[in-house]
Amino acid sequence: MLQIEIDGKALEVEHGSTIIDAADKVGIVIPRFCYHKKLSVAANCRMCLVQVENFNKPLPACATPVAEGMKIFTRSKATVEAQQSVMEFLLINHPLDCPICDQGGECDLQDIAMAYGASGSRYTEEKRVVVNKNIGPLISTDMTRCIQCTRCVRFLQEIGGMQELGVVGRSEHAEITAYVDKSVNSELSGNIIDLCPVGALTSKPFRYSARSWELTRRPSIAPHDGLGSHIEVHVKDNKVMRVLPREKESINQCWLSDRDRFSYEGLNSPDRLKVPMIKHKGAWVETDWKTALEFAAGQLRDITNQHGSDALGVLVSPNSTMEEGYLAKKIAEGLNCGNIDYRLRQTDFRLDGKRLGTPWMGCNIQEIEELDRILLIGSNIRNEHPLLAQRFRKAVQNGAELSIVSPLDNNPLMDIAHKVIVRPNDMVNVLGQILKAMSGLQRLSLCLPPALTNLLEEIKVRPNTQAMAESLAGHGKTYDLIAPKVGIFIGNMALSDPRFTELYSMAEAIGGISGAKGGILPAAANSTGMHMIGVMPNGTGMHARAMLEIPRKAYLLLNIEPELDCQHAALAKAAMEKAECVVALTSFKSPALDNADILLPIAPFTETSGTFMSMEGRVQSFATAVKPLGECRPAWKVLRVLANTLGLQGFDFETSEEVKDRLFEGEKPSAVVWRSLNNNLKELVEIQVNIKHDGLQRIGEVPQNESDPIVRRAASLQKTKYNIRPMARMRAEQIAALGLVDGDIVLAKQDKGSAVLKVKLDNHVAMGCVRVAASHELTTGLGDLMGDITLEKTTDTSYKPYDTVIMEARG
Repeated sequence: MLQIEIDGKALEVEHGSTIIDAADKVGIVIPRFCYHKKLSVAANCRMCLVQVENFNKPLPACATPVAEGMKIFTRSKATVEAQQSVMEFLLINHPLDCPICDQGGECDLQDIAMAYGASGSRYTEEKRVVVNKNIGPLISTDMTRCIQCTRCVRFLQEIGGMQELGVVGRSEHAEITAYVDKSVNSELSGNIIDLCPVGALTSKPFRYSARSWELTRRPSIAPHDGLGSHIEVHVKDNKVMRVLPREKESINQCWLSDRDRFSYEGLNSPDRLKVPMIKHKGAWVETDWKTALEFAAGQLRDITNQHGSDALGVLVSPNSTMEEGYLAKKIAEGLNCGNIDYRLRQTDFRLDGKRLGTPWMGCNIQEIEELDRILLIGSNIRNEHPLLAQRFRKAVQNGAELSIVSPLDNNPLMDIAHKVIVRPNDMVNVLGQILKAMSGLQRLSLCLPPALTNLLEEIKVRPNTQAMAESLAGHGKTYDLIAPKVGIFIGNMALSDPRFTELYSMAEAIGGISGAKGGILPAAANSTGMHMIGVMPNGTGMHARAMLEIPRKAYLLLNIEPELDCQHAALAKAAMEKAECVVALTSFKSPALDNADILLPIAPFTETSGTFMSMEGRVQSFATAVKPLGECRPAWKVLRVLANTLGLQGFDFETSEEVKDRLFEGEKPSAVVWRSLNNNLKELVEIQVNIKHDGLQRIGEVPQNESDPIVRRAASLQKTKYNIRPMARMRAEQIAALGLVDGDIVLAKQDKGSAVLKVKLDNHVAMGCVRVAASHELTTGLGDLMGDITLEKTTDTSYKPYDTVIMEARG
């Protein structure tokens, strides 16, 4: 520790701290523009100049490390004059357009100008004007306001992983720009809006819609992935105007993914369902809540009485709250129905009953940055968890070695030490090679079950998997580690794979030998919570896939669009068509629910209260941010009244907090959670390492901006590069092997369904695979996300421009 003095105050600070760190620690304000605690030091704005004893000129507080006995003056005449001079230079070319600037009211330049700026300008020459840049549908630019602090440049390079903005020119000709004809495509790009200290970068969807002082700020939790990011919902006239991050160092730090930031547009979509509706003679008719609930309860009661409780299927979105999932489960139990599931995009359920507890990510989010070795299995981490990816990026920057086993060779924007890109069916074999190599390195083959040891004897370890095993064992490219911190994580593509159980078993065996932390990285906001409270079939019930393969007479849908949210789109559509009654609790009226019979309007996350449980097992509750739109009601209330209408007992809840207390049986949530979380298996399942397969295998990845009903309706997100028309994407060798060329039109067939697609060259796809996006209107005729698929060249004239298809599908 070092002893220093700031403005006469004696302080003790850590060695290596800068002056600005020491001042912030004790609440002494030093003005700054370019400095940010999460970015590297640039020291180019010079606003933080301070006087230091024994130095003949002011020093930048952000770039000057403290020294023993240093005396710093932040209010001296020399300091104030230096800061005022810098302020004058910064304002020389700055436009006087504060009245129309979206940054007004929360602008650092405004605030600091009030304290350090002059009442008038001595500059009488012509001001420079900088041409605005079009950097995409999310960020609006007014570059004449830019003061070249370079926060945006550093963020995209250091946090985003790729330098998409840079500085060109010198002196007063310097300006921030993107590469020629390029937009900013980072999935974290919206954070540069928050970082910009002036109004040069503002939100394009929010532009000119409200002033900052008109907004009411309400805390909430992001509902689109398992990270559980803390957000702040800004409201005006009972309408969500924008969403910003709330700082939470252990989760999202001070960042937010674009999906969480801009998805609020979907809340105000024209598709919003505002009143209950019943289908009468093939047409939708608006009705009141009493009639709708009585009709729904009557239909469900009649079908279960006539055909048995097994005739009902309950499908729950993993983005629903724990309270909603709990009540849906209680309704199923009250009707003696075991057919309930939240695992809509899963096809392999052989692990049911074989786990010791609730599967989770296996470590805290912060611990990822401390790992020495990382193995990602079946994950496109930037697409699935955009904000979690930057934690892995930080770990790699700190020296961790990243290994990837996946059917996609997408760039994670971080250094990859080892990778094996194979078709999904072959991932089990690759993990078997790693396991065999590691058991030899660690001399622990006797610790493996005999059946697994015998299985590994027929596997041949290849050089790339041997290198991967050596890395996980601590043997590095530059130095070795005796006891490396290893993390093994299973992604969404593996979760959707027909061989997920075998992948999971192999990953656990590798983790057992390497002493690794890790687990699964679920896609949805509440997957871990749904599993913990048991929103799954009982011993005799049917899982989600079985409910679609063997259609039920009636379905109760909670917050899902079956064709877009289920593993097998064509099966889901057919099952809904065959059902006698489909009751859908939904926030939106869409073509995907055309086969429903009753639509009950429920409130999205901003209009209800509830609880999510993140992938790390963190239980986080949130309150209502705005009043429900129209006749919408919170889903937990709708489920409660539906249960009462059905004549079920035990649904006398007045608030969501009462539901939560019943859910956790009055205990502290963290105590219940930590008793439940456990990734270990009771026993290893039967594993087949080598499966011969000569046909094409589909990789049905769910694009991040198509992941749930709200995101699918966020207009600005749909304009980004991540909203790409589904195509038959293959590597060059695969296209040639099929006798096709880039741009051909093909008929893709899966099971009994089909889709007309254009062939697109994509060398990121494994040989033997075709990448066809899921959760999209154009691919709802296809089957399993990771199933077999055939392609036939066609001259089908039904292939239409993308905009035409979407307009027709969405009316």
